[in-house]
Amino acid sequence: MAENRRRTAIRYRLMWILQSSEPDATFRLRPGAVKTVGRAPRADCVVDAALVSRLHCRITAAADKLEVVDLKSTNGTFVNGKRVQKAHLADGDRLRVGRVELTVQKRAAMAKG
Repeated sequence: MAENRRRTAIRYRLMWILQSSEPDATFRLRPGAVKTVGRAPRADCVVDAALVSRLHCRITAAADKLEVVDLKSTNGTFVNGKRVQKAHLADGDRLRVGRVELTVQKRAAMAKG
């Protein structure tokens, strides 16, 4: 009986979601991920929009927060309307690169297996 409960138990993993109103600008990051954001094809998260540098910023995901570091972008990286070189992001914060604003969401996603 206990074995059946273990098999049917649903496991969840934390996931960070950066979501924009733009259809192609939603990104998912798991804790431990390090991703670059920019308009260059080599960026991990491609944002092809005005005022976004080729490699604009780097995002590092942890279980409790995200860290964003500006990569010497021409037009800056903004968190909740304030220009930053480096900042921590939490659930509900707004990250702006160029003219694209991404809302930070912390979610639990079902894990497979």
